[in-house]
Amino acid sequence: MNNDNTTPIIIFDGVCNLCNGAVQFLLKRDKRDALRFTAMQSEAAKELLVTYQIPTNVDSFVLIDGNNFYLKSTAALQVSKYLPGLWKVFYLCRIIPVPIRDYVYDWVAKNRYKWFGRRTECMLPTPEIKKKFLN
Repeated sequence: MNNDNTTPIIIFDGVCNLCNGAVQFLLKRDKRDALRFTAMQSEAAKELLVTYQIPTNVDSFVLIDGNNFYLKSTAALQVSKYLPGLWKVFYLCRIIPVPIRDYVYDWVAKNRYKWFGRRTECMLPTPEIKKKFLN
């Protein structure tokens, strides 16, 4: 694993089509090269979960930013700070109470395979974006 503790890392479900779509969305908009990614199924993710003492039963979107980690809806909203233009406005949704945000998040997460499908294996990054992924 290669991270300097200053680059935000997104841990995502590598076999979830919705999650992979979100990663593709972020890759296209990360013009400042601010984000790094790793699939939940990777060795790097397993190491990060231990290092940051993140519950190992987490199967949701995780953002590690500096010495902090964020889960579920808070992670997604924190990521919006790194996006260009109007995407940053989504960060304002943090005013919605966490239980409400996470209820919606959990409902989508629970149904993500049914609604969006599942891959048999994690996506392989292209050579152009490989440097943005931890193994």
